[in-house]
Amino acid sequence: QVQLVESGGGLVQAGDSLRLSCAASGRTFSSNAMGWFRQAPGKERAFVAAINWSGGSTNYADSVKGRFTISRDNAKNTVYLEMNSLKPEDTAVYYCALDPAGWHTSTSGGEYSSWGQGTQVTVSS
Repeated sequence: QVQLVESGGGLVQAGDSLRLSCAASGRTFSSNAMGWFRQAPGKERAFVAAINWSGGSTNYADSVKGRFTISRDNAKNTVYLEMNSLKPEDTAVYYCALDPAGWHTSTSGGEYSSWGQGTQVTVSS
């Protein structure tokens, strides 16, 4: 059973940057696709970004395209989400997730089999 642990969240001001990390253990990380989702208070969980097993294919929600970058380091079993030009509407709990279909960059949470506990990102105006 894979375990995912997110870190790097915090309170920042609009326009600032943050880098989230998600460390995986307990499964062959490098063969799986990974994704980031977020859930704001009172809203449903939403797709943010995804990356395939090799890092050669990525996918982004329109709301973060050009501001966020997903990447991975298979040697460290870690996936990252670099977030720039943060906006108050980016405030949410951010979750990383694992998709066993390594070639995917799925936007659907149903495709992901394992989830982390989440890390809070708060952006003040």
